[in-house]
Amino acid sequence: MSEKLPVEFVVNPEFGRDPYAAYAALREKGPVHPIEFPPGVDGFLVVDYEHGRRALNDPRLSKNPSEGPEAFRALLGQGNPVLAHNMLNSDPPDHTRLRRLVSKAFTPRRTESLRPRVQEITDRLIDAMAVKGHADLLDDFAFPLPITVICELLGVPVEDRDDFRRWSTTLITPPFDDEQVLRRVEANTAIRAYFVQTIAERRAEPRDDMISALVVARDEEELLSENELVSTLTLLLIAGHETTVNLIGNGMLALLANPGQLRLLRERPELLPSAIEEFLRYEGPVERATFRFSTDDLEIAGVHIPKRSLVHVSLGAADRDPGAFEDPDTLDITRTDNRHVAFGHGVHFCLGAPLARLEAQIAFGTLLRRLPDIALGCPPDELSWRQDGSLIRGLRALPVRF
Repeated sequence: MSEKLPVEFVVNPEFGRDPYAAYAALREKGPVHPIEFPPGVDGFLVVDYEHGRRALNDPRLSKNPSEGPEAFRALLGQGNPVLAHNMLNSDPPDHTRLRRLVSKAFTPRRTESLRPRVQEITDRLIDAMAVKGHADLLDDFAFPLPITVICELLGVPVEDRDDFRRWSTTLITPPFDDEQVLRRVEANTAIRAYFVQTIAERRAEPRDDMISALVVARDEEELLSENELVSTLTLLLIAGHETTVNLIGNGMLALLANPGQLRLLRERPELLPSAIEEFLRYEGPVERATFRFSTDDLEIAGVHIPKRSLVHVSLGAADRDPGAFEDPDTLDITRTDNRHVAFGHGVHFCLGAPLARLEAQIAFGTLLRRLPDIALGCPPDELSWRQDGSLIRGLRALPVRF
C-alpha cells in the first residue's frame, strides 16, 4: 500500500490549481490510497472510475456518521449537528423515507414547471450586469440565480441569502483549528435558530411552500422528527445552490478557456445539453463525494479498509480517468455516452440534478445569447480556486467583461 497522504495534499494552492495532475499521478500507483483527512482522521481516497463508481453504491460503505471513526463522530457532533439527521447522512430505510418526503419537489415534471421563473430570474440578473459591461460572474449571477430559486421553493426570504451563503461555506468546510470549530458551532446555532423560528411561523400560518409541507409531514403524519426536519431544510438550502453555483462558474471558465468549444456551442446551440454534461465531467462542482464509512473490514481494489474507516471517492479524479473516458483532459462538448459521476451514483444520486441541469441550461443559453462577446476579465493565471478543504470544486471569483 502506498504511503499515507497528508491532509495538506488537498489543501494547498498547487493542488487547487490542477488537482487532476495530482490525481493522475496517484492513479498510476493504484486506485486507492490512505489519506489523513479531515485533520487527525485516517481515511482512504479512491481515484479511479471503476472502483469509485462501485464504492458510491456499496452498501458496506455507510453514510451514517455514527458508523465513522470516533474522532470524526466527535467532530460532527461538536461542529455540524444540523447536517447530521438528513437523507445525505443516512442509510436505508431512513434514507428512503427522508428522500421520499422531498422527492416530489424535484421530479422532471415539477422541475420543468419552474422554467419560466428561472428564465425570469436569469434575465433580470443579466439586465443588471449588462449596464456595467463587467461583472464577477459568481457574485453577480452564478450565486443569486440558484439561491433565489431554492429560497422560493423552500419559502424563505431571498433577502437572507448572504447569511445562507456564509453559513453554507462554514458548514461544508472541515475545521482545521479551534477558530474554525467555533465558527461551525456558531453557524450551526444560527441556522438552527433560523429554521426553528421559520417552522414555528409555518405552524401558525401555513403557506404553499416546501417548509409548510414538511411541517405537515412532521406534525400530522409523523414521518420525520424535529431534528430531521431542521436538518433536511438545512441540506436543501445548502445543496440547492452550492452545486449549481460552481457548475455555472466552472463551466463558463472551461468555455472561455477553450475558444474553439465556445465557438462551436454558439454555432450549434442544440449541443447545450451535452455541453452541460461535459462541464460536469470536465470540471465538476463537487471534487470529492461526501463521506462514507466502512461498516466492516473490507477491500477496495485489493487495499484493506478497516472497519469504521473514512472513505473518500474523488469524483473529479473518476471523471478524468482515461480508463473510462477517451482523452479525458480535453473539453469536448460533443462527447457522447458521458457517464460521469459528478452527481454521484446509486441511492445517493443527487436528488436536485434535474433542477441543476435546468438552471444550467437556461443560464448558459441566455448568457451566450445576450452577452455574445463575453470574455475573461483577467489573465487565467490570476484566478484562484477555493482551497478550504471542503468537498467543493469552485472559483473564488470569475471576473468577466462584455
